[in-house]
Amino acid sequence: MKIRSVQNTRKITKAMEMVAASKMRRAQERMRAARPYSEKIRNVAAHISHANPEYRHPFLLTRDTVKRVGLVVITTDKGLCGGLNTNVLRLALNRIKEWEAEGEQFDVCCIGNKALGFMQRLGANLVSQATQLGDRPQMEKLIGAIKVMLDGYSQDRFDRLMLFYTRFINTMKQEPVCEQLLPLAGERLGAPAGSWDYLYEPEAKAVLDHVLVRYIEAIIYQAVAENMASEQSARMVAMKAASDNAETVIDELTLIYNKNRQAAITKEIAEIVGGAAAV
Repeated sequence: MKIRSVQNTRKITKAMEMVAASKMRRAQERMRAARPYSEKIRNVAAHISHANPEYRHPFLLTRDTVKRVGLVVITTDKGLCGGLNTNVLRLALNRIKEWEAEGEQFDVCCIGNKALGFMQRLGANLVSQATQLGDRPQMEKLIGAIKVMLDGYSQDRFDRLMLFYTRFINTMKQEPVCEQLLPLAGERLGAPAGSWDYLYEPEAKAVLDHVLVRYIEAIIYQAVAENMASEQSARMVAMKAASDNAETVIDELTLIYNKNRQAAITKEIAEIVGGAAAV
């Protein structure tokens, strides 16, 4: 019965491995297709942060004191993907403890069921959420949760906006990342080569209001795409390991079964021989 149970489990994990492998390729293609736009808009934001426009957008202004921090935590909706969610949630928890030790409070936006469940158990102040994202990132599902956080920063409900997600390195490696979204720091974005300035049409306020919001949306969209590619890669690796472990367990159980069966046969033969000798 144990052998049959493990065999059935192995069939499930093998099927999940094959499904994850199929989804992984498409997720990686979407993630890589979004990277050039993400990198270009980072460059634009870096130039703007170093420029000297006549209008300073609130996203570019560094607050003197930080009393409250906004967190955007991105995880998966489903489990069975190894330590992917555990690693990014542990990173977020460690940072939260550091901020609490400094007297800072925090508001959380959760993207993904695993982040939502973790923050609810933690007793965090949830201000927005986005779950059931499916297999491809869709901006219309993210934009509402993102806007709540951007409005909170603009209205001074918190003084810093942080992003937690898992960056895709390769199929075997994914790393949890913590980035500061707001205020925009030119040093973090990378100092541009040379000194840049801009002429704004129609005016600096209208252009910057649009560009910087698009920048934040693009960064979070890219983070979700990276997280989805990491999810499928981690799930494929985890399910392959589970299938291999099931194979090992089946071999061990089969060996035990054969030993016990052989011992039972030997015992029966010994009893028959002993009975015949007694007669």
